[in-house]
Amino acid sequence: MTTDSGSSRASPGSPEPEADPGAVATLVDSNVLLDIMTEDETWVEWSVRALEEAADQGPLVINPLVYAEISIRFSRVEDLERELGDDFVRSPLPWDAAFLAGKAFVTYRRNGGTKASTLPDFYIGAHAAVSGLQLLSRDARRFRTYFPSVKLVSPH
Repeated sequence: MTTDSGSSRASPGSPEPEADPGAVATLVDSNVLLDIMTEDETWVEWSVRALEEAADQGPLVINPLVYAEISIRFSRVEDLERELGDDFVRSPLPWDAAFLAGKAFVTYRRNGGTKASTLPDFYIGAHAAVSGLQLLSRDARRFRTYFPSVKLVSPH
C-alpha cells in the first residue's frame, strides 16, 4: 500500500516512529486500511485522503492488533507484507497500554456496554494514548469517550 506522498516512512522492522521533532506519528486503525483494501464504496475516498494527509505529517504506525485484523484478507503473510510495503512502522503494544485498555473496557461495561469483542479497540486507543500518537479511525465515538487525550482524525 503506497501513499501518494511517494516516500516510505519507516522500515517494516522499526519498533518506533522516527524521531523528527516536527513530525506527527499516526496510529492507523484497521477500518481505514480495510476501506482501502476492499475499495469500500462508502469510505474509500475519505480513507485514502486521510491516510495520505497523515503520511504527509509523519510516520504511519500499525500495531499487532491492526495487523491481525487486516491479515484475515490474506492467505499468506508475504502477500500482506507486499500490500503494506514500507509505508508503516510496526510498533509493539506497550504494557502500559494493556493496563489502560483493560481499565477502559471495564468502564465501558459498567456504563452499559454489551459488546464483548471491543477489547482490541480499547487496546488501539490505549496504545495511541500512552505513546502520544494521533489516531486515524472511522470509529471515533468510543475513542473520544474513553481516550479523550488522543487526537483523532475521523470523519465525524
